[in-house]
Amino acid sequence: MARIKGIDLPKNKRGVIGLTYIYGIGPSFAVTILMKQIVSHDKKVQDWTDEASK
Repeated sequence: MARIKGIDLPKNKRGVIGLTYIYGIGPSFAVTILMKQIVSHDKKVQDWTDEASK
């Protein structure tokens, strides 16, 4: 389970939706975060890894 700022992100949700569980992050900011980290918007939280994306 991914944990960011003390919030457990739901592992079965897409990354864009999962990031919105954090206070202050809306859908458009979540897309911006994922674009900067080069993570697919459709990738589920459970499929995220700690390794850098290429």
